[in-house]
This record gives sequence, structure tokens and C-alpha cells, in this order.
Amino acid sequence: MIRFFDILLSAIGLIILLPFFFLIAIAIKLSSKGPVFFLQKRVGKGNKDFFLIKFRTMYEDAEKKGLLTVGEKDPRITPIGFFLRKYKIDELPQLINVLKGEMSMVGPRPEVRRYVDLYTEEQKQILNYRPGITDLASIVYINESEILKKADNPEEYYINHIMPHKINLNLEYLKKPTIGKYFSIIFKTFFSIKPAD
Repeated sequence: MIRFFDILLSAIGLIILLPFFFLIAIAIKLSSKGPVFFLQKRVGKGNKDFFLIKFRTMYEDAEKKGLLTVGEKDPRITPIGFFLRKYKIDELPQLINVLKGEMSMVGPRPEVRRYVDLYTEEQKQILNYRPGITDLASIVYINESEILKKADNPEEYYINHIMPHKINLNLEYLKKPTIGKYFSIIFKTFFSIKPAD
């Protein structure tokens, strides 16, 4: 049943947002050199890699300077990128991943292989499920980049504190992923998106 709603919502979303996507594409191209979309290899269901699709919000080759975004004013982010990230608009192309069956609307946010390789056997249970565009952890850590900005070692803090807590939140949800919880998380995500002070 959840897969049915994934297909329905992603298809409707892509149809409605297509003109909006076109305008965003123009803004991205005018803002900086590089492609409109940013494809990043992430780990999905069954521990298999797939390419997650986002609107590009950083300058080219920004990944070479680190995988984590630290602070809202990360200098790697383009002018239009700040706006797209603030309102989570950069995540919308992942509706394509959902339609393809690589992701769900709700599920554990997919990590890069570097971090998945650090999972314990218990934590690897989340790889039995489709990753999602949003999850409870995304709501709890809506300002994750600002939290990391305050850490002495952002990556170490992410690996030892944030990542394990995110996984625990997801494992709790996955014990019984009902339709009610599915829509509850979607609505909570929508209402949690607001500009930073």
C-alpha cells in the first residue's frame, strides 16, 4: 500500500512541479557554472548503490572539500543554493527516485557509502528498506548544518552522535511503518520547513 502512495504522490508532484522545475533550472544556470542537477551515489535498499538526484546548490567540485554541510553560510553554497536549501527545494527532484522505486516518500535518509561502512550489524537493518525523501530524523535534525557548525570536529560529531540517533529513530519507525505514520511524517516535514532566523 505504501508503494502505491509513493507512485501516486511522486507522479502528481512531478506533474504539478514541472513548470517550477524549469524556472529553478534557469536560476541555477544563471547563478553559477555547472549542471542543473547534482547526482550523488548513495546506499539504498539491499545495500545497493543508486544515484540520488538533487538540484545543484554548490559550486562545482564542492564535494572534494567535504561531504557534510557545516553552517547555513557554507562558502561552497551558491547564491541560489542558499534559498533552495533553506526551503528544502533542492530535495524535490528525488520524486524521480521515488517514481523509479529507488526511494520512498518516507524512509531512512540514504547515506554515502563512507558512512554506511561504519554501521553496526544492528544498524544495517535499515538497509532492508527503501530510503526516503524524509523521515522523523529529518524533522528532528532540520537544522543539522547549524548543529555541526558548533562542533569542534563536525564529521566526528556526526558519526558518533547524530548518525546513531538518526538510525535509532528510523529503526523505531520501521518496526511498524503504517500509512498513518507515513502521512504524519510527510505533513510534519512540510510544516517544519521554514526560513532560519
